[in-house]
Amino acid sequence: MTVHFIGAGPGAADLITVRGRDLIARCPVCLYAGSIVSPELLQYCPPGARIIDTAPMSLDEIEREYLLAAANGEDVARLHSGDLSVWSAVAEQIRRLQKHGIDYTLTPGVPSFAAAAAALGRELTIPAVAQSLVLTRVSGRASPMPERETLANFGATGATLAIHLAIHSLAEIVRELTPLYGAECPVAIVFKASWPEQRILKGTLSTIEAEVARDPIDRTALVFVGPGLAAEDFRESSLYDPEYQRRFRGRDGFFE
Repeated sequence: MTVHFIGAGPGAADLITVRGRDLIARCPVCLYAGSIVSPELLQYCPPGARIIDTAPMSLDEIEREYLLAAANGEDVARLHSGDLSVWSAVAEQIRRLQKHGIDYTLTPGVPSFAAAAAALGRELTIPAVAQSLVLTRVSGRASPMPERETLANFGATGATLAIHLAIHSLAEIVRELTPLYGAECPVAIVFKASWPEQRILKGTLSTIEAEVARDPIDRTALVFVGPGLAAEDFRESSLYDPEYQRRFRGRDGFFE
């Protein structure tokens, strides 16, 4: 028996990996975070599968479901939104599975920031403007931020920030980042990227609070801040420059 942790992607049922879809299809038990995982993904479950919404459950209750499945010799598909590598809460589940000697696998998924960038129609790294992307959040009830992992510290680098789970702290974001990026720094907020109800709000650090007040968003949104979000007059990458030597161009005089 194995518990298969699966990154279910940002929402759209077709933004799941082939591996993830196939694992769901062969597991007789499926646990999914119903508050943030699209129910459309459940179409991949096999007929007669036992499907459990973990949104109202405690970790102890989820652990009991794993133990029940283990006793019955049933593989489990455990669906988490986005990708498992960040803010997925799988670490504590893995620790409990290890305590019981239960096998597990991890299958990555499309992260929410990638789906949000696609919704914006933009690359997040722009030559000579923005070459670093910081995935971060603010302190919340579920987990505080480490002392040195602050918006001010990350903002001091000038990198593009992808701030998760923080729409409720928009005023704090504006207050901390305006002195670092300037009032006219672009901001983009993507609500429920890839879902049918997806929405996008754009502005600057000086205008974004008013934009949200006119079109309120209170959860499931990603806040991007950085000059690269609106960059248009930027230099082209040297990657495709005719004078840039690459191993695979196969031109006379270029090294192999």
